[in-house]
Amino acid sequence: MLSRCKRGGAAAALVLLLLTAWAAAPWVAAASVPAAAWTAAETPKLIALTFDDGPRRSTTTALLDGLAQRGVKATFFLIGAQLEDHQDLVRRMDAEGHQIGIHTYDHVYLTGLSKADFDAQVASTRQALMDILGHDGFLLRPPYGMVDAAVRQNAGCPIILWSIDPEDWGDQDAARETAHVVSNARDGAIILLHDIFPASVEAALAIVDQLHAQGYLFLTIEELFAARQITLKPGEVYANAYP
Repeated sequence: MLSRCKRGGAAAALVLLLLTAWAAAPWVAAASVPAAAWTAAETPKLIALTFDDGPRRSTTTALLDGLAQRGVKATFFLIGAQLEDHQDLVRRMDAEGHQIGIHTYDHVYLTGLSKADFDAQVASTRQALMDILGHDGFLLRPPYGMVDAAVRQNAGCPIILWSIDPEDWGDQDAARETAHVVSNARDGAIILLHDIFPASVEAALAIVDQLHAQGYLFLTIEELFAARQITLKPGEVYANAYP
């Protein structure tokens, strides 16, 4: 499924190693991927595609279909208030190997909240996801990327930001978004998009096609950091996994 990355069996072997490491712990994927297994010419460029604000039935379904056709796994940071009516989509994400995270219940700033209000946004969403999927291990992405000391203390899991943001919520111009991401892509980057806009879905699939042609391998957040031998720690903030 990873032949589009033009790395054949070697890339498939890397993904197998990463998934084995991930299975050992919910987010502490620190098992080593032996550097000796790759020569400089063989090592693919690694990148993570992430989506916020979903799920939305029409656009998220189209995105999942397109990613499945391309053999690509992504990471979805979901809104708790939207889970009840989209449980089947959440289960599909999980079953197809995508990573799922928390983007609060109502898409609010987490900074400045009391512990009770923080839990109403994060812990309640975590519980809803656990009820749907039967497991924990969900990462947190605070809306607007806003983090303070209290957010770090209360998170209870790693906090994931991003390094490439085409601001697709603005003009919703798929061609511009694609060009922005592709021109700024680099090994270890984390791309931010939103799976609630048709233009963003179009851009995401074009980005995958163009970066595949440049030799990029798309990984979930856990896989990306495992490949870089970086242990994700609760309360710590991560915006990239540059080598």
